[in-house]
Amino acid sequence: MIKIRAAVCREFNAPLTIETLELPAPEPGEVEVEIKAVAVCHSDISFAEGAWGGRLPAVFGHEAAGVVTEVGAGVAGVAPGDTVIVTLIKSCGSCPTCGKGLPSICGEVRSPAPLLDAEGEKVKRALFCGAFADRAVVDQSQIAKVPETMPMDVAALLACGVITGVGAVVNAAKLQPGEDVVVIGAGGVGLNSIQGAQLAGAARIVAVDLLPEKLEDARAFGATHGVLATDGDPAEAVKDILGKGADAVFVTVGATAVFNASPDYLGPGGRVVLVGIPPSGEVATYAPDIVSSQGQSLIGTKMGDTVLARDIPWLTELYAQGKLELDALISKRWSLDQINEAIADTNAGAARRNVIVF
Repeated sequence: MIKIRAAVCREFNAPLTIETLELPAPEPGEVEVEIKAVAVCHSDISFAEGAWGGRLPAVFGHEAAGVVTEVGAGVAGVAPGDTVIVTLIKSCGSCPTCGKGLPSICGEVRSPAPLLDAEGEKVKRALFCGAFADRAVVDQSQIAKVPETMPMDVAALLACGVITGVGAVVNAAKLQPGEDVVVIGAGGVGLNSIQGAQLAGAARIVAVDLLPEKLEDARAFGATHGVLATDGDPAEAVKDILGKGADAVFVTVGATAVFNASPDYLGPGGRVVLVGIPPSGEVATYAPDIVSSQGQSLIGTKMGDTVLARDIPWLTELYAQGKLELDALISKRWSLDQINEAIADTNAGAARRNVIVF
């Protein structure tokens, strides 16, 4: 075991504490990564606030990038010194779900060995990562190589926010050129859904958000129109803009009220793609007669149905060509000791993505 510095959650909805922990060496099939940057994702915050339950103490963080420092037995295709992203997509590669190209919902994965604190207490590596730390050990399925010239803070965004947003459009919705899109929520994932829609050839992209400044962000990332959700009925405003209902609606926030209203934006044959995740136990309701009679559909997606070996090389090439904006997604960079400030800033709602850099 080696000693690492990590941000530990010991109580839901309480500040994280910076502690020295012991990290187990890589087991067969695992890779140790020196974390250079890790983004603050709303999923980490929701877990730390207790929205989805789970055991504590735990180290969250799953949207990271760094340099491989050690590999376990049987690891192929990566070696110490390689620059990689680290994501929560842990998969066995051989079950029926993985065989269908959906590794993000693999049902055969097991939790990794825990970290240990100074008293020998077990600390969970949450989301199979525990990347709010200066080092992490993950399964080889959870990493993908990126060019060594790519800034690490930028590369980290590919591990969750970018693949979730772009993948929801390209992989889950299979958006076709000329279709009209609505993106509800112009945060980090929403902005990437907008980029994904633009890459897929959407005719019009309407962003819906509660904050005017978020709509400005959305236009900067490719939205053709913006609707302020607090100004009347946003679904009717969208239909006024489009002259009809949307072909695809992407719900990138975790608010159940938004899930309830999302079918209202659709036209005949349209589909709602459920990207955000509300707190456990909350229930959304729909009018099934409308969904059925209009040939509409509700599509769930986790991590944009991403296949790392397929999608990361494509996205890094788009970034290199200037066709995918990543640098401007970063609102501010923080140190690990400032993680609670970074979380508070993220919760304030205006940030695109806050990134912890080491």
